[in-house]
Amino acid sequence: MSSQPAVTDTAPDTALDTASDRRRWIALAIVMTAAFMDLVDVTIVNIAIPSIERDLGASFGAIQWITAGYALAFAAGLITGGRLGDIYGRKRLFLIGITGFTLASALCGFAANEEMLVASRLLQGATAALMVPQVLAIIHATFPAHERGKVFGMFGAVIGLGAVSGPLLGALLTQWNLFGLGWRPIFLINLPVGIAGLILGRKFITESRAPKALKLDLIGVVLVTTGLLMLIYPLTRGRELGWPLWGHLCMAGSLVVFAALVAYEKYKTRKDGSPLVELSLFKVKSFAAGIAVQLTFGIVCGIFFLVWTLYMQIGLGWSPLRAGVTGVPFSIAVSAAAGISVQKLVPRFGRKVLQAGALTMAAGLLIYIWEAGRYGMQIAPWQMALPLVVMGVGMGLIVAPLTDAVLSDVPREHAGSASGLINTTMQMGNALGLALVSVVFFSSIDELGGDRIAPSAVGEAFKDAFQNSLWWVVAVLAVIFVVMYALPARPKQHMEGAEVLATSDDEMEPALTR
Repeated sequence: MSSQPAVTDTAPDTALDTASDRRRWIALAIVMTAAFMDLVDVTIVNIAIPSIERDLGASFGAIQWITAGYALAFAAGLITGGRLGDIYGRKRLFLIGITGFTLASALCGFAANEEMLVASRLLQGATAALMVPQVLAIIHATFPAHERGKVFGMFGAVIGLGAVSGPLLGALLTQWNLFGLGWRPIFLINLPVGIAGLILGRKFITESRAPKALKLDLIGVVLVTTGLLMLIYPLTRGRELGWPLWGHLCMAGSLVVFAALVAYEKYKTRKDGSPLVELSLFKVKSFAAGIAVQLTFGIVCGIFFLVWTLYMQIGLGWSPLRAGVTGVPFSIAVSAAAGISVQKLVPRFGRKVLQAGALTMAAGLLIYIWEAGRYGMQIAPWQMALPLVVMGVGMGLIVAPLTDAVLSDVPREHAGSASGLINTTMQMGNALGLALVSVVFFSSIDELGGDRIAPSAVGEAFKDAFQNSLWWVVAVLAVIFVVMYALPARPKQHMEGAEVLATSDDEMEPALTR
């Protein structure tokens, strides 16, 4: 895709001849914009879900798949996307990924029915898995070590901006109903950005490859994807179909597939040393515990953000803009607490900061449960500010230092594989949490009458289901708090110098995005 020769990570002098070349700053802007586009796309969709449901007449199972499908496809392809970039060139895979992501966004924007939208979201997640892992690897190959601290700081700021602006931008685009398109501009806005990224990326990004790239493990990808589909699909569709026997058999069969994955990964390790999942990492107590925390925390995020949106817009009847503005204090609290936790608190208090985050987030949820019951349908956005800020502070105390804590005892030579697995696990947990919404939210509505609920009682039903869901989330956070005892008391700073971030398998996104 480029006439420029590819450089390898073992030839820094060649790769960094552009140290005084402004081209690299344009390249930085391009890849950061792509990362921003991916992050904003997810948060935009969350706020527009009720509008999509009404416009397409989509079932709630389809609504879950619009969000969970993206997370599942992204998770399944994340590690493989990074390895493809190592083998065939990060620039090449980035351009392929951004092209596919842009086309998938167009298909989402012009979706004629729920089936087309779900399929397009799956494609969008798969192409994001090709695009996003290249971002940090391109930065590493483009900038000298003494500049990377500043660059990664800028990257973190962009991620924070995306987390804050995504819901609000989604609310505005949906509320404005541009050209009578309703919710569709939330996807179509990616088209000019993606096209510009493709054109400029071809010109300004320097090609690079890893000198000793791991081989692909496509069978591992197939097994992981199959196992997750067998688990998640029955969870999302089971309620609507009356929980048929095949669904239970499918979920039970997923355990067999995951067992086959473990056996194959052991064989793959012996064969060529490039498994999709480095099983030896799980012998490290803190890593195994950290992966459990990542998975369960992903479940927390998957459940909360979807039921929260449904509660505000369908239960309370709020507009997308009102719901989006209500969430701003939460996003700001997450960003502020994340910065303080890493810079001030974790170096002094270590693991206790993460545990305090879990307890604080649970406290915010308990306040929310009380307020929802106390104020009912008359609850106002300003009354939600307190529980949302408390929750945001708790989440911020967890998301920023968690990766360091998980990687603390991992051998440095496995840091890349470990960090890639951390991000993949988070996305898998998110997809699972979105699927579990059928159990913790919609099952509660069914108990209250389901489709037979009188229109005047819909709000109360959604309020009760919202409270029920939050109790489940509190229970999961209690589990997370206990599991955190297995994390190191004083995590080492593995992220220093961006050594872990330099690997193509790594992707730095806060948990609140999925």
